[in-house]
Amino acid sequence: MDDHRSPPGTARARIPRALLFAVPAVLLWLLDLVSSRPEGPWLPLASGPVAVAVLAVRGGPGIEARAAAAALASGALTLGTVLTPGPTGGWGLLESFALLALLTVTARTARLPAGYALCALLAVAVAVAPVRMGAHSDAESFAFVLTVAAGGALALGGYLRSLDTRRALAVTATQEEERRRIARDLHDFVAHHVTGIVVQAQAARAIRESAPDQLDPLLAGIEKAGGETLDSMRRLVHVLRAEPGATTRPADLLTELAALVAASHGDAATLEVSARARAAALAPEVETSVHRVVQEALTNVTRHAHGAADVRVRIAAEGRELVVEVTNGPGAHGRSADRTPPGGHGGLGLIGLRERVAAVGGGLEAGPVPGGGWRVRAALPVLGLPESGP
Repeated sequence: MDDHRSPPGTARARIPRALLFAVPAVLLWLLDLVSSRPEGPWLPLASGPVAVAVLAVRGGPGIEARAAAAALASGALTLGTVLTPGPTGGWGLLESFALLALLTVTARTARLPAGYALCALLAVAVAVAPVRMGAHSDAESFAFVLTVAAGGALALGGYLRSLDTRRALAVTATQEEERRRIARDLHDFVAHHVTGIVVQAQAARAIRESAPDQLDPLLAGIEKAGGETLDSMRRLVHVLRAEPGATTRPADLLTELAALVAASHGDAATLEVSARARAAALAPEVETSVHRVVQEALTNVTRHAHGAADVRVRIAAEGRELVVEVTNGPGAHGRSADRTPPGGHGGLGLIGLRERVAAVGGGLEAGPVPGGGWRVRAALPVLGLPESGP
């Protein structure tokens, strides 16, 4: 039930990840300073921090513009250094490091086919940088090493791009499958209402001569069933993309939920339903959504809890919405839900749940809770609620 978004704890992981990049960057720049000559050119010393800034900038130009600017600037610096007579120095270790990182990002995210040309420019800029050291140096050896490194950066970027593509396809497939399930549910609901309309219309025709005073209740029933059918279709008609299936609505929602909770975690799981929630009038598609949210959340509890954990399923009426909340505590031995579950984050259950809940006019939230654990909370619309009560 994990989401394709950043997993819990990502915000806390940003600082260590930044340090993983900053530490080698500082060390490489120090090496640039040590290897430079006082009388040598100073631009290779400044180009490294500039390249890092280009790589790290957010909210500005896109990756394509940044990659092109960095490659052209590096190439121009190399050409200018070669053509300018005078003492030489290092070629710029930090600059090459930043350009390799930018090459990986470009290979992963740049729009195609422009990305191919940008990757080629960056790779060439990285490979030829050592010629700034002059003819009487190890420039060829360093150029060979950087060429291999550029190939590795391209391979890594391409691999990450393929993972992103597969992830996007999996997300799309999950959304489509959820829409198909909703469409099958809608087919059942509409078929039920239309059958009732047909039966009542036949009864009205049968008694129109013998008992005309009984036509009004039948016509009122036809009007009500027609209105409910139109409401369901208005909310979900956009997901009608597959043939009708055999998905069924729970005959008794609360009974089904109680059995589901008991079967999933036994005595470690509790189901709490408020009085107002019991009296709430729900559209059929909302009932199936409630059932689906609880089912998916319970299925994934052990994945997040890493072992035995208390599970609480709460259903309450808040305002004009029905709130369904499934919470589990930290697993056995104090392990928290913040830790990466077996198989890693990145499951697609939440994507399908969000698709279903949004289709009926609700909202879904999921995330860790203080002290360890995981919570899934869905707010769904109701047709009617009692005026008062807990």
